[in-house]
Amino acid sequence: MFARTSDLHVLLLMALVGKTACGFSLMSLLESLDPDWTPDQYDYSYEDYNPEENTSSTLTHPENPDWYYTEDQADPCQPNPCEHGGDCLVHGRTFTCSCLAPFSGNKCQKVQNTCKDNPCGRGQCLITQSPPYYRCVCKHPYTGPSCSQVVPVCRPNPCQNSGTCSRHKRRSKFTCACPDQFKGKFCEIGSDDCYVGDGYSYRGKMNRTVNQHACLYWNSHLLLQENYNMFMEDAETHGIGEHNFCRNPDADEKPWCFIKVSNDKVKWEYCDVSACAAQDIAYPEEIPTEPSTKLLGFDSCGKTEIAERKIKRIYGGFKSTAGKHPWQASLQSSLPLTVSMPQGHFCGGALIHPCWVLTAAHCTDIKTRHLKVVLGDQDLKKEEFHEQSFRVEKIFKYTHYNERDEIPHNDIALLKLKPVDGHCALESKYVKTVCLPDGSFPSGSECHISGWGVTETGKGSRQLLDAKVKLISNTLCNSRQLYDHMIDDSMICAGNLQKPGQDTCQGDSGGPLTCEKDGTYYVYGIVSWGLECGTRPGVYTQVTKFLNWIKATIKSESGF
Repeated sequence: MFARTSDLHVLLLMALVGKTACGFSLMSLLESLDPDWTPDQYDYSYEDYNPEENTSSTLTHPENPDWYYTEDQADPCQPNPCEHGGDCLVHGRTFTCSCLAPFSGNKCQKVQNTCKDNPCGRGQCLITQSPPYYRCVCKHPYTGPSCSQVVPVCRPNPCQNSGTCSRHKRRSKFTCACPDQFKGKFCEIGSDDCYVGDGYSYRGKMNRTVNQHACLYWNSHLLLQENYNMFMEDAETHGIGEHNFCRNPDADEKPWCFIKVSNDKVKWEYCDVSACAAQDIAYPEEIPTEPSTKLLGFDSCGKTEIAERKIKRIYGGFKSTAGKHPWQASLQSSLPLTVSMPQGHFCGGALIHPCWVLTAAHCTDIKTRHLKVVLGDQDLKKEEFHEQSFRVEKIFKYTHYNERDEIPHNDIALLKLKPVDGHCALESKYVKTVCLPDGSFPSGSECHISGWGVTETGKGSRQLLDAKVKLISNTLCNSRQLYDHMIDDSMICAGNLQKPGQDTCQGDSGGPLTCEKDGTYYVYGIVSWGLECGTRPGVYTQVTKFLNWIKATIKSESGF
């Protein structure tokens, strides 16, 4: 049903039975979903390592279409598109990235697999950022450069904190008998090694799971294809580095880690770490806990509690950090969908008021009794503690919304949420409102899109993804090589900054295009439609054109 008589390509065509809705996808090349949540597609990947390889890479058409540098960006290296500390070199209207090892790719976004030839023998090979760009971690009692030598298991005593070492019949096996209040393979874990809340702030040294499996190091070569590793966005913020200690970067129930299943497969397990007892948290001010929700009331919109860092950031289909887009809404249908997505997700939206969600009009051709809005969602297949779910009381589609030649015009709508226990959305680290814009952002501004994404192939992501885009003026967007006067003043164009080309059209239909100014985020656009995804920028509903309608609708229904 995704074939069109024209050349209009509408990705994220989330179709209810008998109805269609058009938009874009974050996951234009998404692989099959893994039931164990691991492999959502993102921008770094395995790559054969060659120390003599030229790590510079030039971007050329069609990855950099003509519109990419045409306007308001005489210097293609501003801002620097090269990741992981790569140097940007100007070459006419495009650029080359000179990458630091072990990174490569046209934006230095890939991590080279320096462990491909297994130089560590019995040990675990880790990727490093200094020559030879790997190191071996040997499992006691093995030692040496390739972990091939064996030393006496109990001489010297490997057990810490006065533990007693006992040798087994096999010379490589041993056991540490630990004193009271200590545990771990080497008696290295004290009784004060515990976590508070969900363990997001846990920075202890537990490195074994509840099933007593050893945790993989976060810079293990086996984790290069996982969403969480040392090279991920904001790794340091989440306590992830060159170690194998348990962490909880995605705000799961408790700290967890990856374990090795085979030479090419890993999975995750919860860790054998205990919650802190009440007496252990007598001085909560000394423990980095989640900020009070009262610090940022709903009257202070557009603020996140996730630090915006400039290093190790990977955009374009990367799993988003929990709480990074706290206004993101998931529209879910109880009706069967022609494209299967977890929980019936079919469109995105943005929370602009505790009881109001902004979305695309083409997403609202559905009865309210079949519609649910979920806030604070990160993983569509998991019921997360920070989720808030609401039925929809009423749908307000913009009066002059229409489709001409399969192109949506005035593509905007409001959803009024039905209160639960007398209230709508409650603010938390994971649920906040985004601000309505009070003015225009200039062409060339860097903005953000987010969503779970679905393509015409019927595949999508269970994890929330995000990407960075730049705004394109309507004058340029209406040029012959782009949309040839198809863009009206209710629309705005934007293209992907980090990976122009196949991933340019991204985001859930109805999802927000947010732009930041002075630390505050504004919903500047709504994902709507696009032509020839990957060679032309995406088209969004321009929210500033509908501010009076938005405010008047909310005021008339809310009585304020």
